Amino acid sequence: MEFSEIIYDLKNGVATITLNRPESLNAISISMARELALAIEWAARDSECRTVVLTGAGRAFSVGGDIKYMKKGLSAVEGRNYVMEVGRPIMLIHKIEKPVIAVVNGYAMGAGFNLALAADLLVAVKGAKFGQVFTRVGLAIDGGGSYFLPKILGPARAKELVFTGRIIDAEEALQMGLVNKVVEKDKLEQVVSSLAGKLSRGPSQALGLAKMLINAGMNEDLETIISSEAFAQSVCMQTGDHKEGLAAFLEKREPVFGKK
Repeated sequence: MEFSEIIYDLKNGVATITLNRPESLNAISISMARELALAIEWAARDSECRTVVLTGAGRAFSVGGDIKYMKKGLSAVEGRNYVMEVGRPIMLIHKIEKPVIAVVNGYAMGAGFNLALAADLLVAVKGAKFGQVFTRVGLAIDGGGSYFLPKILGPARAKELVFTGRIIDAEEALQMGLVNKVVEKDKLEQVVSSLAGKLSRGPSQALGLAKMLINAGMNEDLETIISSEAFAQSVCMQTGDHKEGLAAFLEKREPVFGKK
């Protein structure tokens, strides 16, 4: 697929999606949001894609909303439509039954911060900056931040970040549980490649269903989750990956998943 504001590159089962408006620090325009949604939908359908990596070109992952677009003055309808467009790829990232790794290579602000939180795993370069900066421009919160933040931090700490608009660095984000790994810039590509490669070689259907169950477990009651787990496991038990995993365990070797 050809895009103008993102780059989509598929290699060895890993689809790398790069937000590509470096001159604006990857501020999320309507067209970028639409392209990102199309790319996630494409990755979801593509049997060759087993893992998604999401990052940004230049000095930022994304600084969030397009301030230049908002500065012209949006009607209530235009504002709602814009926020819904930004939210759509975030919903798709959360729902896609494939692992998604966000690689924060610089600034992740506002909706850009929440776009990263929608991923399953978040790797940040040392020195990266994060901020729920909405109130600094007289806005509330969007991009799913009011969904993700309280689940990770609890409501009190989520409110503190949102109300104050305080900027935190990657190390503090790691301590708070917002980030999985913080790595030096010169090691970032190697760490991400290794992690994405490991996931892409994993049992794809099992990983997808595990993601679905964990996401559902944040909201559903235990009885519903136990039932959903039973269904998911019954599906996994029919797969070649399960059979290969059992054989490898008994033969004391590493499994080779994804065999046709």
